[in-house]
Amino acid sequence: MTDYGHDLLFGSFITPTNADPEQVLALTAASEAAGLDLATFQDHPYQPGFFDTWTLLSFLAARTSTIRLTANVLNLPLRPPAVVARAAASLDVLSGGRIELGLGAGAFWDAIVAMGGERLTPGESITALGEAIEIIRGIWDTGDHSLLRVDGTHHRVDGAKRGPAPAHDMGIWLGAYKPRILRLTGRTADGWLPSLAYMKSIQDLVDANEIIDGAASAAGRQPGDVRRLLNITGRLTSAPSEQMLVGPPEQWVEQLATLTLEHGFSGYVLGGDDPRAIAVLGQEIAPALRELVAAERGAGPEPRRPERPGDAR
Repeated sequence: MTDYGHDLLFGSFITPTNADPEQVLALTAASEAAGLDLATFQDHPYQPGFFDTWTLLSFLAARTSTIRLTANVLNLPLRPPAVVARAAASLDVLSGGRIELGLGAGAFWDAIVAMGGERLTPGESITALGEAIEIIRGIWDTGDHSLLRVDGTHHRVDGAKRGPAPAHDMGIWLGAYKPRILRLTGRTADGWLPSLAYMKSIQDLVDANEIIDGAASAAGRQPGDVRRLLNITGRLTSAPSEQMLVGPPEQWVEQLATLTLEHGFSGYVLGGDDPRAIAVLGQEIAPALRELVAAERGAGPEPRRPERPGDAR
């Protein structure tokens, strides 16, 4: 059993469709009203049916006041990492510390190339992601007054000035599935953000956790330095079922408690663009799961929300 002891986070995974802007805004508002911690958005810059995710995050940061926002996950091959670092830090300051940074190594390479990006092999894309993380952390490190130089194979900066720093200790969360990028997650990231639908079984989660833990330990880190978050989908029904996350709220609570206490997950991000499900997650499932996990941990009731956005990692 693995429980890293992190506070629990709950979020929505909202499709950034530009055909109905009001729906995107309404789902984000519903997420905040339900008391969710996060509103997240996929990032596919080559998809003309979607808003540009960074523009959307900036707009929503001004339209919300408590909920944190992140890409789930940002398409790095079409976004220079030094610019990403400054954009993320700037928005974090402007929003009062409500931005996290989800990053992806890239997929759909034909579409990426069509938009002017470089085609990379899977191995090259992970190398590029590692270089990007080094640059991003370097830009944020305003305590170092030297010029930033990173001579990577795919990403380089040569004498870049550092700053601004984020308003809080911003998490870098990676969408990762294969062993090499899982090892990079363990060495360098603050969070792992896969989708349950892409896993063949719970054993896949177990195996991936072991790879992340091993890489973290080998890098001199603690396995718990990497928060485990999970994109989930499901269906709320009145009757229980044998299926994962298909049943009444109490079944969801039991199944998510198992993922938390036995497999180390502490963040659950619900897809589906269903305002009712968002409300149930925030108002029924989240409080019940927090109470159950706190009781199992023997630590008393868990706070509803961290005192400040940066406390939850």
